[in-house]
Amino acid sequence: MATRWTGGCLCGSCRYEFTGDTPHSGYCHCDMCKKATGGPFAVLVQAKVEKLVWTDAAPAVYRSSPIATRGFCRTCGTPLYLQYDGDELIRVTAGSLDHPERIQPAGHYGVESRLAWADCGRRLPEEVSQERF
Repeated sequence: MATRWTGGCLCGSCRYEFTGDTPHSGYCHCDMCKKATGGPFAVLVQAKVEKLVWTDAAPAVYRSSPIATRGFCRTCGTPLYLQYDGDELIRVTAGSLDHPERIQPAGHYGVESRLAWADCGRRLPEEVSQERF
């Protein structure tokens, strides 16, 4: 049976849920994710777009690059997701999950931009960014 995953923003205005097995998740060290989250990296959790439902207010959407949009709460500003154009997956921020302890990052993306002091997820697979803006 599929697991139900829930999450939302800091103020509770935006809430979502999706179902599925334990989703793939990973660290993203790209400069855009650092700026979008205000942190040294993002931890993103994949869900199928057709499985994700906004149960309360839908987030505001910002086109962060020519190939992707990001969703955030228009009230409190919590970053909620990254979605590449035409992709069947949406990547929610791990910190917006109600139970982020249930995921386990499986790798690193954008390692060319990783901060030297961001020491996490040792021995996980690494990949450089494919996009350049």
